[in-house]
Amino acid sequence: MKRPVLSCALLLLAALPLRAQKQYVREQQTWLGVFNQTRFSQRWGTWTDLHLRLHGHFVQDLFQGVARVGLTYYLTDDVRLTGGYAYVHHFPDGARTVGQPEHRSWQQVQWFTRFPKARLMQWVRLEERFRNTIRNNEQTSDYDFNWRTRYNAALFLPLTKHAFEPGGLQFLLNNEVMMNFGKEIHYNHFDQNRLFAGVVYQASKHSQLHAGYMHLFQQLPAGNVYRNQHTIRVFYFHNFDLRPTPPPIPVSAPQQNNVRYSQTFRG
Repeated sequence: MKRPVLSCALLLLAALPLRAQKQYVREQQTWLGVFNQTRFSQRWGTWTDLHLRLHGHFVQDLFQGVARVGLTYYLTDDVRLTGGYAYVHHFPDGARTVGQPEHRSWQQVQWFTRFPKARLMQWVRLEERFRNTIRNNEQTSDYDFNWRTRYNAALFLPLTKHAFEPGGLQFLLNNEVMMNFGKEIHYNHFDQNRLFAGVVYQASKHSQLHAGYMHLFQQLPAGNVYRNQHTIRVFYFHNFDLRPTPPPIPVSAPQQNNVRYSQTFRG
């Protein structure tokens, strides 16, 4: 009995230095974002989103800016394919006193599921990330590259009788997980997880305001350094539908009688 107990004790003692080597960076940030999807034909539309992220007790310093655009193809009203470009600017942070630009191409499939008393939005996104290489605290002409995959699921549950109609409130539970891959990724194949809970105000049929709390947990490139981030997140979503409204189909007298009969029969 003594040998197994001694072995377990030695394993626990050996694991302590490994745990001690992990470092956690604790941050408080505020994320502001505006999203737009514009549909201009039965099959085609555009995607735009803009972000400003602040840190240092939530609002003290600029952390990151993001501008993303894309072209969307509508397989159906609820299934959409999008591809586009994103520019990300990492503001000076810590020992890095210069900004770091990042260019991304991205591709995405997004789909919606409608339940009687809930809505579910999901997407899978692939990104190709080109980050400017910083040497001796200066930008260079070189870029680091890696791929990243993202899966995002958002569940909307009504809180008021208006539900998904204008003036309604909804509870939103949202989670997104991201994974890195590529030859330059060695220690952080897991990138980050973003868990959000908040409320949605249905401002109109085509716009929503989201506000709530997000916890972000990220493994940084060193592998043993993790970002543990508490975030206030406020997003505004707006959709435009620019498709022309089809004219009403003329109905002949016999057809009108049939319509009246069928409506009466259905009660």
